[in-house]
Amino acid sequence: MNIFKKKSLEQLRDSVKKTGLKKNLKATDIAALGIGAVVGVGIFVATGEGAHAAGPGIILSFFLCGIVACLCGLCYCELATMFPVAGSTYSYAYIAFGEFVAMIIGWCLTAEYLVAVSAVASGWSGTFRGILQNVGVTLPHAISASPAKGGIIDLPAVFIILVLACLLYYGMQESAKVNNIIVGVKVFVILLFIFLGVSHIKPSNYTPFMPFGWKGVFTGASTVFFSYIGFDSISTAAEEARNPKKDVSRGIIMCLIVVSILYISVAVVLTGMVPFKEIVSENAVPAALARVGINWGSALVGVGAILGMISTMIAMLYGQIRIFMVMSRDGLLPKAFSKIHSVHKTPYISTILTGVIAAIIAGLLPLDIIVEFLSIGTLLSFAVVSIGVIYLRKAMPDIERKFKCPGVPFTPVITVLCCIVLLASMRAITWIGFCVWLAIGIVFYFIYGRTHSVVQNENLDESSHSA
Repeated sequence: MNIFKKKSLEQLRDSVKKTGLKKNLKATDIAALGIGAVVGVGIFVATGEGAHAAGPGIILSFFLCGIVACLCGLCYCELATMFPVAGSTYSYAYIAFGEFVAMIIGWCLTAEYLVAVSAVASGWSGTFRGILQNVGVTLPHAISASPAKGGIIDLPAVFIILVLACLLYYGMQESAKVNNIIVGVKVFVILLFIFLGVSHIKPSNYTPFMPFGWKGVFTGASTVFFSYIGFDSISTAAEEARNPKKDVSRGIIMCLIVVSILYISVAVVLTGMVPFKEIVSENAVPAALARVGINWGSALVGVGAILGMISTMIAMLYGQIRIFMVMSRDGLLPKAFSKIHSVHKTPYISTILTGVIAAIIAGLLPLDIIVEFLSIGTLLSFAVVSIGVIYLRKAMPDIERKFKCPGVPFTPVITVLCCIVLLASMRAITWIGFCVWLAIGIVFYFIYGRTHSVVQNENLDESSHSA
């Protein structure tokens, strides 16, 4: 067997025809899905974490992350219009680099989405408990904290994941409507924070602007980069878009423009309002307003954070469910994962499995352990997409590209170099954990995936017929 066997365009189109998913998402739905994924725990929590690493230079950190994400977004747009299928980077890697690379990328994406859902749920639980305490309700520690924090299970985190999994089980169109409303509220709340906070900026808080130098800025960038995780989940919506060759690229571009402006604006206001050493990481944005006496604004932003994290979880769960579905369809995971519900037209077994696994991780592991995993898989996926654009320009020059990434090969090369710089900033423990996860995926491929692969078995069938 050739483990680098590539999927042909005919195989790709056949798998899409057999899916049975409803095509009911517009460009605005897809953009909202991306904004919902990206503008969540990052803007409310990571801004504070990054400020402790970079000082006011976190503004530059977000700017650098935005550049990397936008460059990679251009590469995603090209591939998403060439191959309008679910599966995102996994599907692109299968066509460009073959099965083994696709399996590794799919495994990386699983680490990204599953862990991101769990991390956001854990952050959501903390914010939710804070709001309850403000109105005099305190949950028992045993059912509101992970074992590592002295509890038994983080029940609020488990509950919210299972509720959202049920929503996605019921149908994507319904989920998109809920998500669009939440995204609208969330963007309003962030704009409110910027409006209220800008008059409380003290220029003295910006000095020194880079207390830890450029090293601090790059460390801050690697810390907050997971804030941009999620826009790639847009490309997993390709099979459910009404006009995938236009809507997906428009959705990605709209999403990244809005998100970059919001992040940089919040970083400017937050570090101007509060000395960076005094920013409260777990509750950065609401706490900044409370500090200057705008308690009603703090409460409102706190509610916005709760809603914002919900839309992030919807997008991340959605992306993971589609990755499971496509890998199953290709035979790299058990076939049951790609079964579509006869009524709701959703991959219901993948939905149930994703919800349960994410709930277990969120309920039993603390946030700091969960977050360690987040960025590596994403950065590797971004690099593969960028290299894929260059390779496919040579290997498949005649395929229609409704959107062409500008500046090829320079744009993808710069993207890859930026990803390498951010990967080099990761801590050693993060790499160790990721390598263990990757090893599990490789072992699973050689034990199960390679022998059940649709592409490999089609190859064997052709050999037996010719014999």
